[in-house]
Amino acid sequence: MTMLRDPSAKYSAFPQVPLTNREWPARVTTSAPIWLSTDMRDGNQALIDPMDAEKKARFFDLLVRIGLKEIEVGFPSAGATEFDFISGLVRDGRIPEDVTPQVLTQSRADLIRTSFDSLAGAKTAIVHVYNAVSPAWRKIVFGMEMDEIKGIAIDGAKQLRDNAARLPGTDWRFEYSPETFSTAEIDFSIEVCEAVMDILQPTADKPIILNLPATVEASTANIYADQIEYFCKNLPNRDRAIISLHTHNDRGTGVAAAELGLLAGADRVEGCLFGNGERTGNTCLVTVALNMYTQGVDPMLDFSNIDEVIQTVEYCNNLPVHPRHPYGGELVYTAFSGSHQDAIKKGFAARERQNDQRWEVPYLPIDPADLGRSYEAVIRVNSQSGKGGVAWVLEQDKGLKLPKKMQASFSHVVQAVADSTSRELGAEDIWHAFERQYLTTEAKRFQLVDWSESHAGSDRIFAGKLTIDGTPRSVSGRGNGLMSSVIAALAESGGPVMDIVDYSEHAIGQGSNVQAAAYVECRTADGKSLFGCGLDTDVATASVRAILSAANGA
Repeated sequence: MTMLRDPSAKYSAFPQVPLTNREWPARVTTSAPIWLSTDMRDGNQALIDPMDAEKKARFFDLLVRIGLKEIEVGFPSAGATEFDFISGLVRDGRIPEDVTPQVLTQSRADLIRTSFDSLAGAKTAIVHVYNAVSPAWRKIVFGMEMDEIKGIAIDGAKQLRDNAARLPGTDWRFEYSPETFSTAEIDFSIEVCEAVMDILQPTADKPIILNLPATVEASTANIYADQIEYFCKNLPNRDRAIISLHTHNDRGTGVAAAELGLLAGADRVEGCLFGNGERTGNTCLVTVALNMYTQGVDPMLDFSNIDEVIQTVEYCNNLPVHPRHPYGGELVYTAFSGSHQDAIKKGFAARERQNDQRWEVPYLPIDPADLGRSYEAVIRVNSQSGKGGVAWVLEQDKGLKLPKKMQASFSHVVQAVADSTSRELGAEDIWHAFERQYLTTEAKRFQLVDWSESHAGSDRIFAGKLTIDGTPRSVSGRGNGLMSSVIAALAESGGPVMDIVDYSEHAIGQGSNVQAAAYVECRTADGKSLFGCGLDTDVATASVRAILSAANGA
């Protein structure tokens, strides 16, 4: 087999749509569409191991909890397993009053009849009939002309009409798909849909659902939007039809195609949670829905506990949700980069000062808390992280609010640990590094045993019992304040000669469990900066410990 030097020669550019005065580019999303989950049909057919009855029941219950009002529960003519599950939903009363089940079938009389029988007794139900209409399918798959393909659709519509009359106890609704719409002639798709509508006689009060699938995504999303707008503008009796979208992701733009298709006039979106489906999958309902939040639109679906949703989907599909999947991925709200971490940290600090609810945090288009995620894992530390990330982890985990210069100094310590271990550092790793650097006195020159303070005029005198180089000693020093007197006592005892450059303190916790954190920056005679931290239930003792911590850094 000879390889082509230029594979692009095998392919042709997708034709433009003859749409003039297109309106969709100027429109904005203002409300949620009708949603249909096809996880239990299209998604299930795409699994290596299709769901059994237990998994399908669990998935159905999840979809109901999320708020889906239309659910494609299966392909009942595929076999007894599918049929029995669907009829069992009806028989056992598991379908809520406000949820409409849907089934899919090819346009064949026997399959359509089976599909109706599977939902007999339901309060309301949708039967979805399809047949392919595009040139490749007409020529290669069926060997039929346009009139014959149109005849299949008309026969299917008659079967829908007659089977609904056969089972009058259910409020039947109808959906028709000119399958492979995205690669078919639009005018022919309109002609076929018009013929189906002529048979079923939908009304504005009880419209037909016309599904316009990108069965195979073959163009850019803007061309698909043009196709939808052209269809909507040229379909007779448009007010008697709900236009539905079923976009696949062959080119990686299924979500974009669905969003632009809605702007182009569609009313409904079909898809799967996290984009499961044949080949590269269907459009991801989670992504399309949560994108609406970022535009100030309520998607009318509940993903406030997205981890529970993921857990169920992964169990039922036996497929993992990618860690970088929009909104649901384990890492999508996580920053390792130092510059990203610094921006996020500043964003949260600014949010604390806000007097409104508006969300504006760099690198986070949506509040993770709205999806049930905590802020603890927003910033994670590895060798690429900076001072902001390290400071964030310490503040979130231990309540420490390191001064900016101390953040920069300690970040070098953490980076050295990350480089030596070649892995991500957890909060416990960072805390242990902080303890070793600033708090632990074991194997350090200066260890506090006890201290007291007295006054001599305007001076203050520090009297301390320290262990210096392993030897217990009593020291004293005089200064204009407590910390300067501690520094004087250290200098007189062989410690470093230092000046205080900066000092800060804050409380950690509340009530009887409150603890003081003191931070100090000192400068030695040769200009070296030393940082120290002290923790104690007494703020004065915390400041003494901070001075000793800085001295130990010398």
